[in-house]
Formats: sequence, C-alpha cells, structure tokens
Amino acid sequence: MHFMTALKGAWQQRNSLLCVGLDPDPARFPAHLQGRPDAIFEFCKQIVDATADLACCFKPQIAYFAARRAEDQLEALIDHIHERHPATPVVLDAKRGDIGSTAEQYAVEAFERFRADAITVNPYMGRDSVDPYLAYPDKGVILLCRTSNPGGSDLQFLDVGGEKLYERVARLVADEWNASGNCGLVVGATFPAEIARVRELTGDMPLLVPGIGAQGGDIAATMQAGRTADGCGLMINSSRAILYAGKGEDFALEARRVALETRDAINAQR
Repeated sequence: MHFMTALKGAWQQRNSLLCVGLDPDPARFPAHLQGRPDAIFEFCKQIVDATADLACCFKPQIAYFAARRAEDQLEALIDHIHERHPATPVVLDAKRGDIGSTAEQYAVEAFERFRADAITVNPYMGRDSVDPYLAYPDKGVILLCRTSNPGGSDLQFLDVGGEKLYERVARLVADEWNASGNCGLVVGATFPAEIARVRELTGDMPLLVPGIGAQGGDIAATMQAGRTADGCGLMINSSRAILYAGKGEDFALEARRVALETRDAINAQR
C-alpha cells in the first residue's frame, strides 16, 4: 500500500494525528526487562500493541537500535507492526543524507531490509541525494525542513535570495520533488509560526511534527498553524512522554493512558 494512502486511512479510521515515537533507552526500561537480550524488542512491542489503535503511525529512531547492535530487533519490530497492525505505517527516523550512490544503499536499507513505509531524509545535499528514495514511489520520503532543535536556526533561517532556507526547502519539495505524491516535511512544534508558513507554501502536504511532550511544543498552537482544512495533515510525534510514562510492569498501560490523553488533546483542536 502507498504510504500516503495508509497514512490518510489511519487519520480517518483511527481518528488520530498522533505519531508514537519509538526511542528505546534500556537504562529507562522497567526492572523486569533489564538484562534480557531481547529487551528492546519486547519493550517496543508492548508499547506498540498498547497504542496502535490510538496512533496514525509509529516512528522508530534507528540510532537507539544501532547503538546497541539491535538492528535485528528493529527488523523484528517492524515485521511485528506490519503483521499485527497492518493499517499503521512505520516511519524510519534515520535522517539520511549523502551522495546518490550512498543514498541508494540507504534506501535499500530502509525500504528493503527494514521494510519501513517511510524514511526521514536530510535534503541539504540537494535533489540527487534524495532521488534514490523518491525512486520508491509507494514509500514516504519525509524531508527535514524546520527542525525542533534550537540550533536549527543557525542554517535554516539563512537568507537565500529573499527567502529563508527552510522556505526554499519547502517550496522545492512541494513544487519539484513531489512528483509521486510521496513527500512530507519535518517541522518542529516548537516553532508554530514556521509551521504556518510551511503549510502556506505546501498546501496539504503531510507534516511530521516533533517537539510535543518532553520538548514542550504546544498542541493548540501546532494544530492552529498546521492542520489542513479537513483537520488532518499532521503526524504529531510524542516519544519519551509516552514511552516512559510508567516504570513498572504496567508500563505499557501507562503508555496507553498518556497516548490516549495526547490523542484526545490533539483532537480537541481539530
């Protein structure tokens, strides 16, 4: 299924714009999972099963797996999501960005090895570094635009011919790179004015919005700035606030509670 078709279906059928980020840190796992060789998979699997009906997508961050030699557990996790929750797309948060020949290998890794439905990509090496991902027209390619970290302004606010660099990225992606209708943009919840500007430049293109929860982004401001006319258009990510809501054996139930609260807070602004 085309990533955008799956995402739009999840927005409607789940009544949710919530993206659950999967950033597994074993140091924060409940005691009963500590020391298990499959702890990362088991922790994430329980989070996924507890929240799948509340989420429009899941977003595993590859560094949290690779740093602990747990890529096999990431593969197993994505397989589990596809098997048990096939209507929920998986966005591999990798932020890849390299020359075309290397990008081809990263695209194979994301879409053929891990079987992700979408990937985050850094656009700052230009179109030829993005083309290998765009060559998979049914997969989502979500490009960094206006990121949630404070240092993003160091480059993304630079003037380039009368517009800011993040605005140029938004226009390029919307006007020239999105021929297959499979592109999205990353715009941080910590900058609602820039969310509104990106929405103005890109029409109904999906926006992945990190920064809710632990980073302090405001849900009401994010929704006002970024939602489309039908109340959709956003993947609003929350990771740590959901993952580590509970510390005991009921951690998945606590994660579900916070995910439900977050989804409902988002829907109150739709």
